[in-house]
Amino acid sequence: MPLRPPLRRARRAGVAALFGLLALTLGAAPAAQADPAPAAVGFHIQNGRLLEADGNDFVMRGVNHAHTWYPGETGSFADIKAKGANTVRVVLSSGDRWTRNDAADVANVVSLCKANRLICVLEVHDTTGYGEDGAATTLDRAADYWIGIRDALAGQERYVILNIGNEPWGNNNPQGWTAATRGAIGRLRDAGFDHTIMVDAPSWGQDWAGVMRDNAQSVFASDPDRNTIFSVHMYGVYDTAAEVRDYLGAYVNAGLPVLVGEFGFNHSDGNPDEDAIMATTQSLGLGYLGWSWSGNGGGVEYLDLVTAFDPDRLTSWGQRLFNGANGIAATSEEASVYGGAPGGDTQAPTAPGTPVASGVTATSAALSWPAATDNTGVARYDVVRVAGGTETAAVSTTATSATVSGLSPATSYTFAVYARDAAGNRSARSAAVTLTTAPGGGTPGASCGVGYRVTGDWGAGFQGEIVIHNTGTAALTGWTLGFTFPDGQVVTNAWGGTVAQSGGTVSVTPASYTATIPAGGSVTVGFTANRGAANGAPAAFTLGGGACTRV
Repeated sequence: MPLRPPLRRARRAGVAALFGLLALTLGAAPAAQADPAPAAVGFHIQNGRLLEADGNDFVMRGVNHAHTWYPGETGSFADIKAKGANTVRVVLSSGDRWTRNDAADVANVVSLCKANRLICVLEVHDTTGYGEDGAATTLDRAADYWIGIRDALAGQERYVILNIGNEPWGNNNPQGWTAATRGAIGRLRDAGFDHTIMVDAPSWGQDWAGVMRDNAQSVFASDPDRNTIFSVHMYGVYDTAAEVRDYLGAYVNAGLPVLVGEFGFNHSDGNPDEDAIMATTQSLGLGYLGWSWSGNGGGVEYLDLVTAFDPDRLTSWGQRLFNGANGIAATSEEASVYGGAPGGDTQAPTAPGTPVASGVTATSAALSWPAATDNTGVARYDVVRVAGGTETAAVSTTATSATVSGLSPATSYTFAVYARDAAGNRSARSAAVTLTTAPGGGTPGASCGVGYRVTGDWGAGFQGEIVIHNTGTAALTGWTLGFTFPDGQVVTNAWGGTVAQSGGTVSVTPASYTATIPAGGSVTVGFTANRGAANGAPAAFTLGGGACTRV
């Protein structure tokens, strides 16, 4: 069945001015408290950082998984780990809106996380949009749920973080969030929970009014364990790098812990700047958890990271999150509780051998290299592009070969490779290889199928989705999609590709993370557009000049 959480909603009024008043936010005092917190038994907060029991600084790199709607998809935990994640945020239900996840089920979820060496963030989804969505329940009810299943969580403080309730307030009177959050934290501590507690922001998680940000200091101080971390969900409100930096920077400057608990590459309320979100969290050493593994519905199916829970069918959003710059594969480090450094293995792999380039086209190149060695085994290789003293992540892989795509024709590039082990230890950099791309591009055109649909329509405009399928036996690279709108539609924004339009004629060239369509695979391009009285679908599509079938 389709995923049914309410669409994330946001108001943008005053966002720029609000984020500009950082001198007035969070207070001037640091988060450190005069009264020391109790000794940590698991995850804990120190000087604004999330630490493991052994003191290892832990940065979440993971995804959200809709377990409560898809309880049979237990294989997803292993699949998420295999993509490089160190954390999974698991959707649960208290039984107020959906079928309750009982203590036995939650204990099984925790065991799946541990078996796959993932940190478990558990959240109650029934609170989503309280005060605006009449079906939503309170944080107090969420606290009842956690207390009711406490036996399944006792002793799991090194593996589990409790996210009290998902997006626990809508846009109506979000100021009520502060007292409700303090109350829920207090009830959990009184019930004997020693876990790190995560609290989501109001205003559907996006905190556009700054309520969580302005009250974070007092909420943190209300926790007798001083063991609370703040989670913001970044969708349409965060569509510029400045907004991302200013919001997260306010917490860092105040010495308070924060992470991005959900985000996407697009949303119905606007186009979040996922590149800025990933780059900023990486530069500040903050966690992020992408939404979501699979199973989205209600018009946000484009937020699936993989199609139909199949780990071999990464969507364009999945490619971006897992394998793009500042992505999970390149930046995730396994928790030390599972043997990751510094609590266990500290020996780095040897440097990989010098990479060799082959199959160089105008927009891509295949690289291969001799394997590195390691005392416990190499977990993955990170290919980087080198320009002077600067490195840019290109692609990560578990194999000793990879294809880099999204390159420019007739351009010189230099690449090198690092090896990592499961503990996160990184090798020295390999020797580099320099190549020059071909002067022109071309794409096979007959082995393709295109699906087109309107995902949202608001009268004067609409949102559309184009899925390009490679029906051939070889990868398609450097493609150009062509089609014609029949009713004067005009594209206003796009993701997954760059749009050029003249009259009704449209051409789309790929983004870096959609430039290669593997044999049997697909990529997705999304867009918004203005429309007239009619909104007919294009009659035909071409790829590289060749006709594609409609699917």
